[in-house]
Amino acid sequence: MTATYTVAGKTGPWEIVVGLEVHAQVISASKLFSGAAATYGGAPNTHVSLVDAAMPGMLPVLNGECVRQAVRTGMALGAQINRWSRFDRKNYFYADLPQGYQISQLYHPIVGEGALTVEPEGEEPKTIGIERIHLEQDAGKSVHDQSPTLSYVDLNRSGVALMEIVSKPDMRSPAQAGAYVRSLREVLRYVGSCDGNMDEGSMRADVNVSVRRPGEPFGTRTETKNVNSVRFIMAAVEFEAKRQVEVLEGGGTIVQETRLFDPDKGTTRSMRSKEDAHDYRYFPDPDLLPVELTDAFLSECEASLPELPAAKRTRFETVLGISAYNAAVLTADKDTADWFEALLATGVEAKRAANWVTGDLFGALNRLDKDIATSPVTPAAAGELLALSADGTLSGPLAKQVFEIMLETGEAPGAIVEARGLRQVSDTGAIDDAIQAILAANADKVAQYKAGKEALFGFFVGQTMKAMAGKASPAVVNERLKAALA
Repeated sequence: MTATYTVAGKTGPWEIVVGLEVHAQVISASKLFSGAAATYGGAPNTHVSLVDAAMPGMLPVLNGECVRQAVRTGMALGAQINRWSRFDRKNYFYADLPQGYQISQLYHPIVGEGALTVEPEGEEPKTIGIERIHLEQDAGKSVHDQSPTLSYVDLNRSGVALMEIVSKPDMRSPAQAGAYVRSLREVLRYVGSCDGNMDEGSMRADVNVSVRRPGEPFGTRTETKNVNSVRFIMAAVEFEAKRQVEVLEGGGTIVQETRLFDPDKGTTRSMRSKEDAHDYRYFPDPDLLPVELTDAFLSECEASLPELPAAKRTRFETVLGISAYNAAVLTADKDTADWFEALLATGVEAKRAANWVTGDLFGALNRLDKDIATSPVTPAAAGELLALSADGTLSGPLAKQVFEIMLETGEAPGAIVEARGLRQVSDTGAIDDAIQAILAANADKVAQYKAGKEALFGFFVGQTMKAMAGKASPAVVNERLKAALA
């Protein structure tokens, strides 16, 4: 495990400083200040109300569910919940911002400081501070690839609720940045406040990077906007840190600027400079009252929280006896954890179930290019299959054969066993008959075995299982073979 991560420059080591602003789209039926649908997709400009289009005289009305989701997220991160918060207008012009301002929360966010402990690969666990979570409305989308001379605007996304989750500059490596986003996404999905689909843009990050000599004050940062995958976030941190080191060691200075990440090249490029020079002319939105949260509302939010991933991992390990690795795999995604919990509800033994899910099931899903949500095998069917294995109805090879048929046809394991005659044979008479025929046909090998070549025992087991079409109980075959050879 490495304690620190540095960039090796020509003149010595440099330390990376990373802070992330994660924009997470809130799960709600309608937008933050209008009744238009907040669902992803749809034909361009079909999920747009008069409020979203900033028609004259239209007034925003705050969506209470979006407030609830932000509060629940803050609680899940152990953050301070501000009982009084306020919306501000952030004024700037852009083609896909119809109002000419964005309604956000600069001075009084709904959620204050919190923290998230992460486990970066190859590094010690790290606690990342969270500075704030505020609610704001998303802008529309400019489309530049539909015409050689024109840009189009789609306002379907305009007004959709975002939580901006601002970290402190506590990350010191690409791995820490990646682990932070993965862990944050995990919490949001468990809470149900954001689906975390980064490829659809419902979760994306602005990546702030600077470098410094170890122990020195913070350097000048750059901000790489709207990076939409964990891998790209880590690549942006790595490239930008190395670029800044090369600039500084070449005698240059770092310009505080906004940059864009090129996923094809794995590089960043300048978008605009002097980010802090923008005067957004923030002022309280006159159309919206401050938000005041009651004790009853906060109690309901807290009561609605599910068991969070860290607590679930601990329970799986300490109560169910599942290995730390399997517990981490089974809780990394909420859909997987829910599927596994449903499997446990069928009465199967936890460690056996965990090994089967992380081995046989995940292997099959990877082969079929499916995830747990689209698994052809339900938890109930999996429970039945494991029960048939546990009670001796199916041997290991037979269970695998039945599982493959389940994947292909969707049939229940019990029906497959009966229809295809795949029940394990424990009848000692039938097994003894097969053994005697094999020993008689291989008298030379029997003599070699009795002369001390004990490795031949595996040969006799294999031949017996083959003669029994794989249906014989391996334990009974071993027992009866030892008796016959003695």
